[in-house]
Amino acid sequence: MSELAVPDEDFEAVLRYLKESRGFDFTGYKRTSLMRRVHHRMAQVGIEHHGEYIDHLQVNSDEFNALFNTILINVTSFFRDAEAWDYLRDEVLPALLAERGPDDPIRVWSAGCASGEEAYTLAMLLAEALGPEQFRHRVKIYATDVDDEALAQARQAVYGERELQRVPPELVGKYFEAHNGRFAFRKDLRRAVIFGRNDLVQDAPISRIDLLVCRNTLMYFNQETQAKVLGRFHFALTPRGVLFLGKAEMLLSHSRLFDPVELKRRIFRKTNGAAAGVAPFLTHAFVQDRRIDLGGLDQLREHAFQESPVAQVVIAGEDVLALANRQAEALFGLSANDIGRPLRDLDLSYRPVELRAHVEQARNDRRALRLKEVAWHRPGGDPVWFEVHLNPLVGPEGTVIGISIVFHDVTTARRLLDDLEYANQQLESAYEELQSTNEELETTNEELQSTVEELETTNEELQSTNEELETMNEELQSTNDELQTINDVLRDRTLELDQVNDFLESILTSLRAGVIVLDPEMRVIAWNRGAEELWGVRQDEARGEHLLNLDIGLPVAELRPVVRQALGDASFMTELKVDAVNRKGRDVVVRVVCSSLRSNGGEPNGAILVMEQKG
Repeated sequence: MSELAVPDEDFEAVLRYLKESRGFDFTGYKRTSLMRRVHHRMAQVGIEHHGEYIDHLQVNSDEFNALFNTILINVTSFFRDAEAWDYLRDEVLPALLAERGPDDPIRVWSAGCASGEEAYTLAMLLAEALGPEQFRHRVKIYATDVDDEALAQARQAVYGERELQRVPPELVGKYFEAHNGRFAFRKDLRRAVIFGRNDLVQDAPISRIDLLVCRNTLMYFNQETQAKVLGRFHFALTPRGVLFLGKAEMLLSHSRLFDPVELKRRIFRKTNGAAAGVAPFLTHAFVQDRRIDLGGLDQLREHAFQESPVAQVVIAGEDVLALANRQAEALFGLSANDIGRPLRDLDLSYRPVELRAHVEQARNDRRALRLKEVAWHRPGGDPVWFEVHLNPLVGPEGTVIGISIVFHDVTTARRLLDDLEYANQQLESAYEELQSTNEELETTNEELQSTVEELETTNEELQSTNEELETMNEELQSTNDELQTINDVLRDRTLELDQVNDFLESILTSLRAGVIVLDPEMRVIAWNRGAEELWGVRQDEARGEHLLNLDIGLPVAELRPVVRQALGDASFMTELKVDAVNRKGRDVVVRVVCSSLRSNGGEPNGAILVMEQKG
C-alpha cells in the first residue's frame, strides 16, 4: 500500500547519496521496510532528520558499513524451511540429475547467500545424490550476495553448534570437521563452492545455471525490480532449469517466465515455449464471368481426399465401405481389400466408437452428427481422443447416397484442458496465500529475527526494543484481522457472483429460441445454444464481434434500424419477420423480437434479439 504513497523527498535524497557515493542502488527496494531499517539505524546514532544523517555519513566512513548491515538483513540457516528442502532432495534433484548425462557438469547459483548456510546445504544435498567423487568433478555452486562482510564469513565455512542445530547429526559428522568447538566444512568439497559479490539489480547474471536458489530475497524489492530480477533469472537458467524461492514469494504475475513444479514449496521451472505465429490463409473467389475451365478435377479430388491430414471414410448406401483415405488406413489398419466390405465386418464399425447406429441416425435424420470426446485406448499406447463428424451425402435427387465420417484427433486439446484444470487448482491454492501480504509479513518476521539476534548482544536496549516488538506484533495482528475480514467478504462476493453467472448461463442455455445480447456498441456479449443451432456459429466465435460483422444467414443489416432504436429507447420492443438461411443452408422465415436491455437505473444499456425459426 505504501508503495503507492507520495515519496519522501528527504528520504529519497539519502538513497541518492548512497548511490552516488558508494555505487549501491537501493531505489528498487520496497519503501516500507527500507524506511523502517534506515530509521532504525538513525535512532541508534541519535539522529532524527534525513539531512543530518547525510552529513553524518559524509564525516563517518564507518557508518556506511553499519547502515548496510542494518538494511541487508542476513537472516539465514541450514535447511531453512525443512519441508521445502526435503522436496528438493527427494523429487527435484533426482529429476534434474536424470535429465543430464553421467559426465555433464551441474551448475548451481545461490543468489542472496548471506553467510553461506544455504550454499553449503546445497553442497551437502548434491554430494549425497552424486557421491563425493562425482560432486568434486561435476558440481560448481556459485554463491553471491551484496554484503561483503557476510561473504567473508561465508568463505571461512566455519560455524558454531548453534548454527548447525538444523543439520541432521549424520550430515554434521560426514561433512564438517570439529576444531576448538567450531565446525568447518570439508575442504575437498568446499572448493566447489565459489563466493562472489553480485548485485541482482545491476550486475549481469551467471549463465547456464541448472538450479537457482534465491530464497526470501525478492520480497525486499518492489514489483518493477522483482520483474527485472526474474527476467535475469530466466536468462541465467538452462532450458529446463529449476528456480527455488522462499515461502513468501509466489510468481503469480510472472507465469510467462516460470511454470510451477510445486507451488506450495515455491519450486518453479523455466518456461521455454514461444508462441509461433500462424500464417493467415487467404482465399480467392473466382468471378463468374471470368471462370476458368479446370480439367482433371476428378483426379484432383481423389488426391485431395487421399492426402487429407484428417482420417476420413465414406460409407455407401448399403453400409458398405466405399472410400478411405491414407490417414484412415494407417490409423485403423484398413487396406484396399477392405473397400466394398460391409461396415459390420470391419473393426472400424465398433472401434474407436460404435458407428452403425450413428450412421443409421445420420441417414434417417438427414443431418450431420458430431460425437465428442471419443476415447480410443490402443494396445501398448497412450489413449487417443477423437471428435467424430458424420455427414450425410445427398445426391442430385435429394436422396442420401452415403455417409462421410471424419475423425478429428483432439488428443492435444484434451491434454491441454487437463493441464489447464491442474493449473487452475494450483492457482486456487496460491491465491489463498495472498502474495503481496505474505511477502510483507515475511519481511517483517525476518526483521524481527534480526532484531532478536541484536538483542542478545545489546542488553542495554532490551526494554525499549521489547516495547517496539510488542507494538509491531499488535500492528501485524490488527493487519491480519483486517485482511482476514476482507478475504471473507471477497470470498462471499465471489460465490454470489458465481451463482448469479451460473443462473444466467442456465437460463440462456435452457431457451430453445436463439438469443443474442448486444452492448451499446452493438457487440455480442451473450450468444446462447439456440443461436448456435440456428446459425452454426459457436459462442466463442461470436462473442465480442460487431453484429454487422457476423457472417451468418440472418440479414443483420435489416435489423440495424430496430437495434439502434432499442439502444436509444429503454422502453422499445418490436417484432418482425425476416427471410434468412439457417446453418444447414435452407431458406427459412425467422421471427425476431428486438427489445432494449435496461440497466438498474432504467437507462438503455444494450439490446436483446430473440430469434425463432418459423415452420
